[in-house]
Amino acid sequence: MSSTHTQLGLQPQPRLTFNSLLLPSHPLLTFSPRLHNPTSKRRCVSITASASNEPNDVVEQKPKQQSAVKRAYPFHEIEPKWQRYWEEDGTFRTPDEVDMSKPKFYVLDMFPYPSGAGLHVGHPLGYTATDILARLKRMQGYNVLHPMGWDAFGLPAEQYAIETGTHPKITTLKNIDRFRSQLKSLGFSYDWDREISTTEPEYYKWTQWIFLQLLKRGLAYQAEVPVNWCPALGTVLANEEVIDGLSERGGHPVIRKPMKQWMLKITAYADRLLEDLDDLDWPESIKEMQRNWIGKSEGAEMEFSALSSDGQERDIKITIYTTRPDTIFGATYLVIAPEHPLLSSLVSTAQRESVEEYIDVASRKSDLERTELQKEKTGVFSGCYAKNPVNGEAIPIWVADYVLGSYGTGAIMAVPAHDARDYEFATKYDIPIRWVVMPHDKKLSGSGKAYSGEGNVINSSNTTLGLDINSLSSKEAAVKVIEWAEKTGNGKTKVNYKLRDWLFARQRYWGEPIPVVFSDDVDEGVPIHETELPLTLPELDDFSPTGTGEPPLAKAVSWVKTKDPLSGKPARRETSTMPQWAGSCWYYLRFMDPKNSKELVAKTKEMYWSPVDVYVGGAEHAVLHLLYARFWHKVLYDIGVVSTKEPFKCVINQGIILGEVQYIAYKDSDGNFVSADSDTSAELQQEIIPEEKVIKSGDSFVLKDNPEISLIARSHKMSKSRGNVVNPDDVVSEYGADSLRLYEMFMGPLRDSKQWNTSGIEGVHRFLGRAWRLVVGSTSSDGTLKEGTVVTDEDPTSEQLRSLHKCIAKVTEEIEATRFNTGISAMMEFINVAYKWKKHPRVIIEAFVLLLAPYAPHMAEELWFRLGHSKSLAYEAFPKVNPAYLEESTILLPVQINGKTRGTIQVEKTCSEVDAFLLASKDGKLSKYLDGVSIKKRIFVPGKILNVILDRQNIKTAVR
Repeated sequence: MSSTHTQLGLQPQPRLTFNSLLLPSHPLLTFSPRLHNPTSKRRCVSITASASNEPNDVVEQKPKQQSAVKRAYPFHEIEPKWQRYWEEDGTFRTPDEVDMSKPKFYVLDMFPYPSGAGLHVGHPLGYTATDILARLKRMQGYNVLHPMGWDAFGLPAEQYAIETGTHPKITTLKNIDRFRSQLKSLGFSYDWDREISTTEPEYYKWTQWIFLQLLKRGLAYQAEVPVNWCPALGTVLANEEVIDGLSERGGHPVIRKPMKQWMLKITAYADRLLEDLDDLDWPESIKEMQRNWIGKSEGAEMEFSALSSDGQERDIKITIYTTRPDTIFGATYLVIAPEHPLLSSLVSTAQRESVEEYIDVASRKSDLERTELQKEKTGVFSGCYAKNPVNGEAIPIWVADYVLGSYGTGAIMAVPAHDARDYEFATKYDIPIRWVVMPHDKKLSGSGKAYSGEGNVINSSNTTLGLDINSLSSKEAAVKVIEWAEKTGNGKTKVNYKLRDWLFARQRYWGEPIPVVFSDDVDEGVPIHETELPLTLPELDDFSPTGTGEPPLAKAVSWVKTKDPLSGKPARRETSTMPQWAGSCWYYLRFMDPKNSKELVAKTKEMYWSPVDVYVGGAEHAVLHLLYARFWHKVLYDIGVVSTKEPFKCVINQGIILGEVQYIAYKDSDGNFVSADSDTSAELQQEIIPEEKVIKSGDSFVLKDNPEISLIARSHKMSKSRGNVVNPDDVVSEYGADSLRLYEMFMGPLRDSKQWNTSGIEGVHRFLGRAWRLVVGSTSSDGTLKEGTVVTDEDPTSEQLRSLHKCIAKVTEEIEATRFNTGISAMMEFINVAYKWKKHPRVIIEAFVLLLAPYAPHMAEELWFRLGHSKSLAYEAFPKVNPAYLEESTILLPVQINGKTRGTIQVEKTCSEVDAFLLASKDGKLSKYLDGVSIKKRIFVPGKILNVILDRQNIKTAVR
């Protein structure tokens, strides 16, 4: 390797666009005003496709057909060749035993679920980014761990099994094979020897082992909890699986139902999960979402006594939680959740029927629906009252679903003057509103809205009970109320969390069996011996729900019947299974040591590889997956299995690739086009317009043949139901995997969402073709490929070295900063410059091929081979910049005539006064001042200025 590859220096470069590189740009996506007008009177009754375009909601989008003769380079031969080589050679296999004196780089994609639909072009976005990083770090001398596996348990495969009778394992393996094949076709450098699946007993043995450790430490327990029960699916659903009272899958009705379930005590780790976020190199938005999900708050628990019909205190205390004890004098009613355990003993006879009806309706809503701020508040009076402990007032007890039994105590004191939800509720049901906090800005007290801020307390004194907080600030008043409550036995300080314990059971077949048995005479779970792990799933032919609430595993009668490992008495196995989240909570550890049958991960390997350096995936996993994984990791840290407090050092959320832009026109009942920006209440049809019939006009899109008709331009997330999915297999077939990889990185910043556009991939495909021809030369006249390359072995010029090292600096910097698009721009700049050279020295071209390798590995490998190398370039040293070549050797030297600047000349930095004057004399703009005149003197400051002083008699004739 030449010395020109050995030094590192960075220099920022301007970002290029397709236009500046003579490549086609993306069409701009601009929405017409109509798209943003929610008050439009227009009624749209249907949508059709123009005659020259297939309906977008029923067909899969495919790239334009490309014949073999139009291929920019022979990717169809190159890519299969090098994929075979990598697999047969084991190029990307990370040895079980590595040189631990070398630095490590563990880069990981979030565990994919292998669905039957396979990949669409949005999926490879993050996978390409991690692959570029992995390839760079290998070439920089790191030990790289870059594995892939499958989060393969889940409800979709089981539902398909119910519908078709196909065992979910068969479906899952088929889907995995398809995903694996697609990923390999894109040239990702995964270590496939480390491939794991959560459905394999060798893997879920250790998922079950972790559960047993949780059970030993009291972090796994059973409790009667209200759950989202879907009778049609026969399973409990998580909140995020319920939309508008229906199951996300299948749209089946969901009800709230109390059921004994396994729970994991994640709340025991709430403070640590919160505090350790500060040290993580994660997007601030993700960390804030986790903070909000944990929802730590400090306040007080206060007790309100229930009253009998004659106003006497009953032996029932309702405990409420509040973060604003300073407002307790303003509490004019209580609200308890429909599932509150005391509700049945509080409801009056007259109100019982109304309350039971309300409870039934509330049971059909998810927690997310119930707490949505924008929804109209509903409730029902319980017929009972409670005593406010600070003033003795009898206040009504209402039942409302905006209060959850799972948060706080399941009951709140409602202060409508100082809480927006309570204000809306009180206004609707004509409940008194009492102001007890005066804002510092007096104008806010008469706004007709609830004031939830702080201020000075008013109307809050009861000298009889010894509590007077009038005139105190909100903070001072809160402290005094808590002190009074603790002294009188009416309450106490309380720290609360929104975070709930993790519901860890599903009434389904396709999941990890829970390694617990129950004796026939004792309803308490007993763990099986660790030596009996894995507890494998029994074979079943019928996966449908039992209809009784029992899970499908209850049908495996011989499997269910067992013996208590402690007493030897007859027992039955747990028939619920673990949720899909279980296996994905710790898979990053198993990749470190996937074949270990004796322990979850060897200590030496875990200490070397932990933590994951870069973890890339969608923002939709911001809370649940990442929070659960952090919880399990902290438990494993506490028991000595792992050596780090956190599993993932850096998390990156890639953006979403949206489908191609869709253009919509309106038509009236007579078939005439109506402009999207018109204001009409007529009933209109929508029609999809093909791109070739559309032009951009200002900020809008219009019909090419009728520019008066503006259109709506929109782009949606790719989905099968919308018909806007682009299959990467089709793109690879037409343009090659390297073109797809390059295009997805060039579309824009990794973290941003962007629109797919097939014409864009044609641009990067041409760029790769130019790179190919630069090294190999043009195709022979008969269409055959030339052997070898057109590079020369002569020494490079200074100009060539400067262009190369400028590219090295930029590409290295941009990859490491995950600004992949601008790294590509730097290589495009280099190609443009290199095409102007008459000769292409080997040392320059080899370095460029190595720069290209992380992005377009197939082409780079082929070019490297043609350059005379017999081994893969995967472990070749990545080019290092020589800072000396980043310094420009020439400068623009200002030239003055009699002290007035008249122009500039390009000179070498070491240029002498004589050479500078000679260049100025030959310059077209400056020569008119110097030709045929006598010069009094020259003032020259090297690298700064040349000032020519003319004789006085020449001034009039020279300066004209």
